[in-house]
Amino acid sequence: MSTTLGLRFRENGQIYYFDALSYGVRVGEYVLVKTDQGTAMARVASVLDAPPADMQASEIKPILRLASNEDMIQHDENRELARDAIRHCRRCINERNLDMKLVDVEILLDRSKMVFYFTAPGRIDFRELVKDLVKAYRTRIELRQIGVRHETQMLGAIGNCGQMCCCARFIRKFQPVTIKMAKEQNLFLNPAKISGMCGRLLCCLAYEQNAYEEFQRRCPKIGKKYQTSQGPVKILRSNLFTETLSIYTESGEEREITLEEWRAIAGETWTPYITPQQAPQQRPPQQQRPAPQQKAPAPAADAPAPDASQPPQGLLPAMPAEPTDGDDGEVVAEGQPAADAPARPKRKRKRKPKSRRPEGAPTTTPDSGE
Repeated sequence: MSTTLGLRFRENGQIYYFDALSYGVRVGEYVLVKTDQGTAMARVASVLDAPPADMQASEIKPILRLASNEDMIQHDENRELARDAIRHCRRCINERNLDMKLVDVEILLDRSKMVFYFTAPGRIDFRELVKDLVKAYRTRIELRQIGVRHETQMLGAIGNCGQMCCCARFIRKFQPVTIKMAKEQNLFLNPAKISGMCGRLLCCLAYEQNAYEEFQRRCPKIGKKYQTSQGPVKILRSNLFTETLSIYTESGEEREITLEEWRAIAGETWTPYITPQQAPQQRPPQQQRPAPQQKAPAPAADAPAPDASQPPQGLLPAMPAEPTDGDDGEVVAEGQPAADAPARPKRKRKRKPKSRRPEGAPTTTPDSGE
């Protein structure tokens, strides 16, 4: 049965697993492995009898061999050369006023390639910088831009918990962390409390997210009102560790109950509380308006002339006039005209069109002197 080795390529870096084959390796020794970039040296961090549970045996690659004394001397020289390359590269960045930050330099064991890791807010034109580095070190140069999370992962830092950052210890792939996770875990939304050394949200917010999601599925929704056997109640908050709910009753009392007590008063299916609708106000009955009188249609041109002896349609019959004494002794008639008097047609008065004065024209006034 083969032995699995946990290797680190940098101090406080991630652990990668390789197969030890038939070599007898102890913790703290150095071995040579084949990577995607070339041959590299790594330090043994752990020795396991079996591969980790989340990895398959086919994914574990074998090591090349144990490191010799010549390899250790070359490794120390490469580390010293990397320190000098960091100083030289930062000096070139300042001379060319490039908006970038150099993080680290990695040199392969045979010096066939040097990798410069940097962070930048956007795209950088570093063609002239590459020429300066190639001229100084006479080898293949690679500039690789990384994010702030990978920067913390490479350099390492102490987190809010007082331990080494998780990204520098064991996290191999970053998973997305959202502000919704902090809200569901009832954390204070203070950036200083929920952010890591990299300035992003804490990676540990995702560790317990599955437990919170499973607990929220068994709880009613926060901020909603439900109808229970004790009347309508409002859900204020929930507590995962004690599995309790804080409710606000109709009488204005705040209580804390367990999930079993909640199911006892609300049942298995929770009924949302619906506010009773108020009856619409009765409007006073409106008085019916009299129908407008229709005007009699005008007579046609070929219609016969009306008979003066007959009263016109729509008018009351003529009443005899009753004489009344006036001031000057004359008789004044009141009421409808006599039936024998011919009806006098009314003449329509034509309105003269008003003369419109154009806008801006001066107003003329009559002058009595001229």
